[in-house]
Amino acid sequence: MSAPTLLPPLWLRDNCGCADCRDPRNGQKLFQIDELPEDLAVAEARELDGGWEVRWAPDGHSSFYPREFAFALSEAPPDPRTETAKQLWQAADLTGCLPEAEWTAYRQDPAVAERVLGDVARLGFCLLRGVPATSGKSLEVAESFGFVRETNYGRLFEVRVEENPNNLAFTSARITPHTDNPYRDPVPTLQILHCLANEVEGGDSGLVDGFAAAALLRAEDPEGFAVLTRTPVPFRFADQNTELSAEHPLIAVDPLGQIREVRFNNRSTATLRLPAVELDAFYRAYRRFAALLLRPALRLDFRLVPEDCLIFDNTRLLHARTAFDSGGRRLLQGCYADLDGLLSTLTVLRRDRQDHA
Repeated sequence: MSAPTLLPPLWLRDNCGCADCRDPRNGQKLFQIDELPEDLAVAEARELDGGWEVRWAPDGHSSFYPREFAFALSEAPPDPRTETAKQLWQAADLTGCLPEAEWTAYRQDPAVAERVLGDVARLGFCLLRGVPATSGKSLEVAESFGFVRETNYGRLFEVRVEENPNNLAFTSARITPHTDNPYRDPVPTLQILHCLANEVEGGDSGLVDGFAAAALLRAEDPEGFAVLTRTPVPFRFADQNTELSAEHPLIAVDPLGQIREVRFNNRSTATLRLPAVELDAFYRAYRRFAALLLRPALRLDFRLVPEDCLIFDNTRLLHARTAFDSGGRRLLQGCYADLDGLLSTLTVLRRDRQDHA
């Protein structure tokens, strides 16, 4: 543990955990940062058995920092939404070893629930088996770890062939790898798809790790990667009752340059209006990334059967399906949810396990 005298005074005082600085019931701060003295300094620091006691100048405030307090300043924990906290994969990495679990075990065993949600956080998806093929079960899956995100498609939507579809997903056509709802801000960060019937020729599912694909683009074409991270792309959806639009790069990075989001949907991309030289650079990079996303080595193909329920990260994984014979019955029910709820539930499960260890 570093001596408190070697640490920035404002940082240290801002992290005081005493009852005068934080509400003991919820841990929230009771002061504003500008209310601390401008000439704040450590007047005295004493090492005790359990940690450090610090007396402050000029106001005489006293703080205690337990030994387990994280005094290290050099390394912050990785953002759980970025590539640094993920296991990037290609199809061969997961062939024959899909992250999966039985629904009953997931609901009854906290260890299984922790593993399932951990797989979604780490790999971007998990497959629940044995989810009864009855209407509305995808909502129950979402509510087992978070909250349903209602959209213009409703709380619950059905993926099936419709006579007058407002989206190509509701046809029997081939759908190439894409993320859902890029025209929405904020985009739903999780999607749940539950198979109730799949009695058709074709209609197989596919997943592509968009973070792995973006990392490959960065390695193979650094300038193209940079273009896609700095060019806002307009996405649009419109039908009789809805008009949605949003502008975001195809690849979003955090302030440290780490991949944090992929937003890719050729069906919903609207018209870019940029100077010609910028359009040329964008379309060169766009085509390169689109071709990369279609590489067979990146795509994990599998078939959903009744009672299968797929949970996946809609800001990372692109999903796809093969065309199918519309004469048969294929019905998926789905809903959207969000990663913050899942990550919260996962953190609580891990905390409870450690508390009982």
